[in-house]
Amino acid sequence: MTPTVRGASPRRLAFATRCMIVALTVITLLSAAGSPSQAAEGFGARVSRISPQLKERMTGKSWHRGCPVPIRRLRLINASYHGFDGEAHRGRLVAHKDAVDALVRSLRSMYRKGFKIRKMFLVDHYDGNDRRSMRADNTSAFNCRRVSGTDRWSEHAYGRAIDINPVENPYVASNGRVSPRRGAPYVDRSQHKKGMIHRRGATVRAFARAGWGWGGNWNSSKDYQHFSASGH
Repeated sequence: MTPTVRGASPRRLAFATRCMIVALTVITLLSAAGSPSQAAEGFGARVSRISPQLKERMTGKSWHRGCPVPIRRLRLINASYHGFDGEAHRGRLVAHKDAVDALVRSLRSMYRKGFKIRKMFLVDHYDGNDRRSMRADNTSAFNCRRVSGTDRWSEHAYGRAIDINPVENPYVASNGRVSPRRGAPYVDRSQHKKGMIHRRGATVRAFARAGWGWGGNWNSSKDYQHFSASGH
């Protein structure tokens, strides 16, 4: 609607009209984008202690008596990620409290670079079964379990490791065994498909800046999904 100003010249009326159009455009853009911080950032993360309800859910699944880390030292991370569907989602991870900063910084960097994650459920969604979680292509962190085939605690048992998109980034043993088996088409790392992690990619760089090592750099077997504070 063109404003009417008594006694105004056509030039002034035209100028007033342009100003109104600009103002309405700015208001529309801000409304669509949300708050300025949301428009500029997009990523969000909330860290909290393990609630009594979550402790009950974890006990007997991802955590049990005798684990190397007590529940009180663990934290729940609720963080943004880009899904394979191109939409923004919120996922949950449990990690050691001294690993939280590194994980949140890395997830933020991945989000800004548009890296896609299939899903991010607590491993308790799969009753703490690592193989089920991997087959479902689930990204997870803490899980009080041993390294497969050994009596040694996994880095996940300390809450200082994360596995990202296990299908697109499988574990490849020195004898060629692939886990999960659905990951076999992704053993060829010259491919650049959605959710894959590459040596010179933004995800490896993000975790390297946080001081975490990547399983894709191991000498014999390769664990392309795996990042940890120790590098193991």
